[in-house]
Amino acid sequence: MIKRVVVTGMGIISPHGAGYSENLKALNEGRDSISEITLFDSSSCRGTTGGEVRGFSFDAHLKRLRASRLDRSSKLLLTAFEEAREAASFSTGGVECPVLLGTTLGGMISGMKYHGAGLKNGFEHISPAPLVDYFAHTHARNLMNEYGLSGESLTFSDACASGAHAIGRAFRMVRSGESVIAVAGGYDTMCEFTFAGFNSLQAVTVSKCRPFDRDRDGLALGEGAAIFIVEEMEHARRRGAVPIVEITGYGSTSDAYHITRPSPDGDGARRAMEGALNDAGIDASKVDYINAHGTGTVYNDLMEARAISAIFKKSTPVSSTKAMIGHLLGGAGAVEAVFTIMAIKGGFLPPNINLRNIDPGIDISITTESDCRAVVGTALSNSFGFGGANASLIFQDLTEVGI
Repeated sequence: MIKRVVVTGMGIISPHGAGYSENLKALNEGRDSISEITLFDSSSCRGTTGGEVRGFSFDAHLKRLRASRLDRSSKLLLTAFEEAREAASFSTGGVECPVLLGTTLGGMISGMKYHGAGLKNGFEHISPAPLVDYFAHTHARNLMNEYGLSGESLTFSDACASGAHAIGRAFRMVRSGESVIAVAGGYDTMCEFTFAGFNSLQAVTVSKCRPFDRDRDGLALGEGAAIFIVEEMEHARRRGAVPIVEITGYGSTSDAYHITRPSPDGDGARRAMEGALNDAGIDASKVDYINAHGTGTVYNDLMEARAISAIFKKSTPVSSTKAMIGHLLGGAGAVEAVFTIMAIKGGFLPPNINLRNIDPGIDISITTESDCRAVVGTALSNSFGFGGANASLIFQDLTEVGI
């Protein structure tokens, strides 16, 4: 029997700040949280700006784990989970609950620290401690160990779609009855190694991230995490949890067109969106807002616009929120899913900031105004990654589905 799946808790930390309220305010007003990199020296790079999370520490909240052994990624993740847990009134001790997380970097900062120390002092003379939190699968276990959760942990690492795929898989686990509740989300950090890599690809902007703009010249990288408590509706009701929205659709494809460049015709992206619509059992005309992947790179934006145009009416509002916070890689799909839900619950369209002149080859309706009021009952969030990994998620307000 197919179960109905709801979100009962969300937690977020992004360049906009820590917590739902701060991110909601920044999203609504169209705040630009991209600035000069401070976590490392970026002066030799093509682009020198990004979306950093400033002024946070989870160390004081730790009860079981040692802060000195944790990578920045684990701390971002735990910060987001704590908010989600509280919002869902989720008592974790001794609970069996799958944890599904998406990331592209894992604990890359710790790995770099270990490698740098080894090159400088000789690997036989340094502590292997940084390696404890280097491997991506350890972060899910950290979360489970800190909060006393047991059960399966799954780590998804399929580029920029990682976080969205983790949420989609959790949705399907709960809908099928495989689990009554799951923790899902995505995270990544601002890492010098990755920043240099994207610069070497000439993919980082030297000005402003301008998704869908005629003069766009690249993306801005960011960091952050978002976590969802995904739950079977009746289970949520029995324990007194208040559903926020319903997850109704998830589409996943892999076009494998090129190692970095998406297929120009947007076929994989189109099929992912169609899959999500079919999964939800709704027509494209039902969608009130699309949170685009919208990286600000030449190829991605044109491809995605073509895919959207092939399915949706021209008047469907579309925006990319990456211009505000940067591209969070494995965390992008999860953070942008939170932003999509904010649009539903807040009744507004997130703005696509920095757009001055729309690319003449793009024929979709881009929302640029901040504080743009709208009724958003159904929304779709896109995440498209390197190698042709594509994911689309559909969220619906509870009033839209008869609750």
